[in-house]
Amino acid sequence: MSQESQHGKWTLSDSDDDDNIVPPTPPKKPDIKLNPKPNVKPDPESKASTVNTVPKPKPEPKSQVNVKPKPPVKTEKIPPTSSLPMGSEAREAAHLSQNNPVKYENSSSPALKRKRETDEGGWNLSSSDDDDAAPSSAPKTKPKQPSSRSPPRKKTEEKRPPSPHGANYYKEEPSDFFEANLSAMNDTYRFYLNKVSGIEKKFNTGALHIKEILSPMFGTLKESVQFNYCFDIPWMVKQYPPEFRDKPVIIVHGEKRESKARLIQQAQPYSHIRFCQAKLDIAFGTHHTLWMSPLYSRLPEGSPETAGESPTHFKQDLLEYLRAYRAPELAEWIERIKEHDLSETRIYLIGSTPGRFVGCDMEKWGHLKLRKLLSENTCPVQNAGQWPVIGQFSSIGSMGIDKTKWLAAEFQRTLMTLGKAGSSSSSPDTPMLLVYPSVDNVRTSLEGYPAGGSLPYSIQTAQRQLWLHSYFHRWKAETSGRSNAMPHIKTYMRVSPDFSQLAWFLVTSANLSKAAWGALEKNNTQIMVRSYELGVLYLPSAFHMSTFPVEKNVFPVSSSSTGFPVPFDLPPHRYSDKDRPWIWNIPYTQAPDTHGNIWVPS
Repeated sequence: MSQESQHGKWTLSDSDDDDNIVPPTPPKKPDIKLNPKPNVKPDPESKASTVNTVPKPKPEPKSQVNVKPKPPVKTEKIPPTSSLPMGSEAREAAHLSQNNPVKYENSSSPALKRKRETDEGGWNLSSSDDDDAAPSSAPKTKPKQPSSRSPPRKKTEEKRPPSPHGANYYKEEPSDFFEANLSAMNDTYRFYLNKVSGIEKKFNTGALHIKEILSPMFGTLKESVQFNYCFDIPWMVKQYPPEFRDKPVIIVHGEKRESKARLIQQAQPYSHIRFCQAKLDIAFGTHHTLWMSPLYSRLPEGSPETAGESPTHFKQDLLEYLRAYRAPELAEWIERIKEHDLSETRIYLIGSTPGRFVGCDMEKWGHLKLRKLLSENTCPVQNAGQWPVIGQFSSIGSMGIDKTKWLAAEFQRTLMTLGKAGSSSSSPDTPMLLVYPSVDNVRTSLEGYPAGGSLPYSIQTAQRQLWLHSYFHRWKAETSGRSNAMPHIKTYMRVSPDFSQLAWFLVTSANLSKAAWGALEKNNTQIMVRSYELGVLYLPSAFHMSTFPVEKNVFPVSSSSTGFPVPFDLPPHRYSDKDRPWIWNIPYTQAPDTHGNIWVPS
């Protein structure tokens, strides 16, 4: 069907569930091998996220998307390197788009101008399988042939466009980039952000890099298990210190068929790596959990399984989550966790595992688990209806034709829960503020448009829920120095009317989607969850507080601070009339990004 909107005129295909849309893929070019890694490292350093999250795009697609036509582009030969990171075809396609930038041109051809019916143009988008066989409309440019008299090939410095974020954006991290100062870390909440390249040094003081998490600074590593959505195995291995680089590693993934075969092939040079495949029995589910465990002390030999438990039941919930994989490869880890003392843990674990759950099992997973914990461990506040709920995420699933289908009826009700009275003490008009990057956020970011390859909100989904966009607020993080680092973190919270106090705070892998949080079925007697997710909930009662004070200046970090380090600015800034949410599979050609490129997916 064809629709008109502020995004242009689009030809759309119908789908019952569009949580999983194929990402944009770049045009094919003759005899050109693509470099799977961007010219500047975006991996953990260029995204704002917690240390137990690694940047990745979202749900696995189910249909191919072609955007056509596109403006003429100039291509350059790119030196070949290793294979793309694994993490579904969506991840691989996003990497191809990110590594194949198209330069902005001030003048467009008359033919292209005639196609522009709205701000972004009258592009036709189809998800039909028939398009796969259609000839490509992409201009094909032959790469320059090297002269026969050329000297031996030398590694030359790549010419890069100027960046408004400074020359340091292109430099390798300084030697002290990986030097964590333990005395400068927040010892109250132990909530840390990733280090980010290209920002002021003070905003990385007290932040952590994955290399530091795996370093001897936190103990002698014997074995490890990595839960993730996407893996670049050679890169991952390099993050381990040389002395730990051959220690056994289990990779827990959700890959299938060809993608799984490629992942296994990628690990062939590393004999110490084994695999555990997460069972995804419900369509369109993903293994989205990201987890690296902290170091705990060992219990005395012969201690019962219930020993070493915390008041938050963290140990029990973690064991139950691992058992849900039904994987023999994780059995040894379950036994190890039983032997350790987790009694000092002051956070709550909230997981999602695929399945349909009834009875008391309904409250074990997803947003109903969050609702249960908020009901049992928080207290009502005065004027609760004026305490906004905030959600911040990097991907969005299908919400339905209006807010009553899931967002307000289920999810917002959960987020409004405070104490045994549940959400009844909050007004239906309780503000709900959703933070998601705008097109301009992405365009002016450290990476420019390629950062949008990890923000997979599709045009198919967006056109069906234009009502949702009235909730949207821009990403702005001056408090953490990360306004120009596109977020891959996902956070949810309840905040006081003056934005100075938190009733609770959650950091998780779960984006705004029914697949991640679960959706009620059969007259609310059953909840269906599609994906694996994991997050931790901070409740003031576990810290002997009534609320968390919001830290106004997150950096530099103070070890004695009692303020909670919310990673973005409060209050959030509502979209202006000109703002549009970033949608990853439509073109952006009206203005160049920070590196002089435009975004032309195909």
